[in-house]
Amino acid sequence: MNDSSLPPILPEDNSGPGNPGADNAANHPQGSPPSPPEMSAPATPASHITVPEVEEPSAPPVSPEFAKIKELFELIQAEVAKLYVGQDELVLGTLTALFSGGHVLIESVPGLGKTLFVRTLGRILGCEFGRIQFTADLMPSDITGAPVFDMQTSEFRFRAGPVFTQLLLADEINRSPAKTHAALLEIMQEYRVTIDGTSHPVPKPFLVLATQNPLESEGTYNLPEAQLDRFMFKLMVDYPSATEEAEILKMHSMQVDFGQRLEDEIQPITNPEIVQKVISTCSQVRVEDRLVEYINALIRSTRTWPAFHIGASPRAGIALMQSARTIAAFSGRDFAVPDDVMEIILPVLRHRVSLTAEAEIEGRSVDEELRAMIRGIEVPRN
Repeated sequence: MNDSSLPPILPEDNSGPGNPGADNAANHPQGSPPSPPEMSAPATPASHITVPEVEEPSAPPVSPEFAKIKELFELIQAEVAKLYVGQDELVLGTLTALFSGGHVLIESVPGLGKTLFVRTLGRILGCEFGRIQFTADLMPSDITGAPVFDMQTSEFRFRAGPVFTQLLLADEINRSPAKTHAALLEIMQEYRVTIDGTSHPVPKPFLVLATQNPLESEGTYNLPEAQLDRFMFKLMVDYPSATEEAEILKMHSMQVDFGQRLEDEIQPITNPEIVQKVISTCSQVRVEDRLVEYINALIRSTRTWPAFHIGASPRAGIALMQSARTIAAFSGRDFAVPDDVMEIILPVLRHRVSLTAEAEIEGRSVDEELRAMIRGIEVPRN
């Protein structure tokens, strides 16, 4: 699908003098048909009086603006499924982070197709894709770039590093030292690189998908809590189901080059400009005061829950509210509901809380404790 075939994000204005039906609808609201001519009618016994049916209140109308976002989301999912099997949480979480202006930390073992997924997503969105393999000797200048001396002009010029892309896969981020982490996380926050006092903005949209292997600890550096808090989500990618793995084997049984399949079968359906427009539109989804209070109660409960040594920061509440807005937009709504919060709350909070020593000894998991905590908080009702 070409970019021109994508429906515009902004809604069309159907009101005004060019739409006379609007005036008729105002004069004759739904459920109130025009009055028949006045005429005398025979009296009807009370037992035969028909009570008119009262129409149930209809659901709020879907805004055309958000209906197009829902259509775009479904198109992206369908294109990803052509080459990438399963891993629904990874697909939903990555798209939610992208359209919420956040970044993703992925915890998984190698070989689950993360690189293929990011390459496929970049092709679909018309965005540039980059990959950095983090190692113990990786320096900050290796990812940001550095000034180099130009022999022809006898001047230094900035040579951009691999971070100047739009979808960046930071593979095994916990294998590099802290100063390299700090350089990348600064770019994630500021969306620019500062070299010798000169700022160089990175292209937008800019999404970092950082991965770490939960099984290997030798030669790794744990990310501090302050740096983990910069990631909007922490997604857990597990092995595929038996059916999904069988489908993966069938896809690879033909010995077809996936790079060629990516070019032949995956069609760009949008572009970075439209992605930026969708990000702006998602931020306009309404969040009622009761839902804000519910999000606030969830975040504050993490600080008093007995099994947690460290609770979530206010940044977690901001991330939860913005991601709930995006989930609502994916459903074609211009307002968020508690179900949108529940859809994404575990990826938002699981890396922002820490278990106490007693809870770890007893073998409890962060997700189990979060679910128990959430069940104890009253959900707002309409």
